[in-house]
Amino acid sequence: MPKVRFIDQNLEVEVPIGTSLLDAARKIDAPEGSACGGVCACSTCHVYVEEGAALLSESEEDEEDILDKAFDVKMTSRLGCQAKLLKDGLVTLRISKESLEAFYNEHPDVPRPR
Repeated sequence: MPKVRFIDQNLEVEVPIGTSLLDAARKIDAPEGSACGGVCACSTCHVYVEEGAALLSESEEDEEDILDKAFDVKMTSRLGCQAKLLKDGLVTLRISKESLEAFYNEHPDVPRPR
């Protein structure tokens, strides 16, 4: 089964093939935003894939269009709602500041790390 490691949160989860990075985050309560609910209508689930990009689905035009509007986009940027795990292995990622901010705004009851 594929694994996803959220580097800055020191969290790791094993998920079935076909799972999105956003759904992997939700499974272990990683603080990844999703203002649109994961339907590729915003950029609040923006992550940086550090390792294992070849294990993920390729980005499509809709995802690229949304990332064009995101902050601090890098070559490793993906939308967590669109990037799906297609192969076994380890994907390591960092959640963008934009996504973290969105998560804590969406979940005001969750304490922010200091």
